[in-house]
Amino acid sequence: MTEFEKRELAIRATKVRMGIIDSTHAAKAGHPGGSLSAADMLTYLYFKEMNVDPANPKDPDRDRFVLSKGHAAPALYGALALRGFFPWEDLMTLRHIGSHLQGHPNMNSTPGVDMSTGSLGQGVSAACGMALAAKHLGKTCRVYTLLGDGEIEEGEVWEAMMFASNYKLDNLVVIIDKNGLQIDGRTEDVMDLGDLPAKLTAFGFGVTEIDGHDFTMMESAFAEARETKGKPFAIIMRTTKGRGVSFMTDAAEWHGKAPNDAQYEVAIAEIKAQLAELEGK
Repeated sequence: MTEFEKRELAIRATKVRMGIIDSTHAAKAGHPGGSLSAADMLTYLYFKEMNVDPANPKDPDRDRFVLSKGHAAPALYGALALRGFFPWEDLMTLRHIGSHLQGHPNMNSTPGVDMSTGSLGQGVSAACGMALAAKHLGKTCRVYTLLGDGEIEEGEVWEAMMFASNYKLDNLVVIIDKNGLQIDGRTEDVMDLGDLPAKLTAFGFGVTEIDGHDFTMMESAFAEARETKGKPFAIIMRTTKGRGVSFMTDAAEWHGKAPNDAQYEVAIAEIKAQLAELEGK
């Protein structure tokens, strides 16, 4: 990946973060912390990795994405809007009555959303079903799903992992946003994940760990995933919750609340400054 490509991705990810702050502030509700930690990965997926077409969002041969940690919808919506699936201005209607952008993704109303999610642990199961169906139909499309590290405390997640391994779903990539925080505090205090790479390996996955804010590492991880045959692949990405906003950084309290007017002004000013620096202004 060239320096120009990395810079372009960073600019887009910063704009996605701007959308997260704008939309949650407008909604007076939402989940900014885990959305900000996932913004870089979602930007990479929609602008580099996945085969999708905003002009044909229901293309049967498209790659699929399932946001298993559905509360991070503001990040997904930001990436989809920036990619052209719907107008950027729609972000300001987040969680409003009548809006197609509800608090969790709805595949029936939002262009580009492949699966309705929100009940933690269930999205990865849906992704497994999509990957198995693609194999039965002889399709070459790939399926990607993003989980939170708090989410993988759910037992259904590990049933899905066994399923993926048993059916040799090498067209499935499971991405875990390991920001170390969940609604009740640090994951290591709530439910220690232990040796996560070893667990995933024992469940039959190919595994790699990356910095979830490093686009070069993402490129290498997805290349490894495509080269891995006969088993599913997992990417553990180490991230920072609240990335890009100083007072939200690594703070569990920003898991599920929106910035007030004063906090919004600080947050959006910081992100605009980051964007200006990246754009050389």
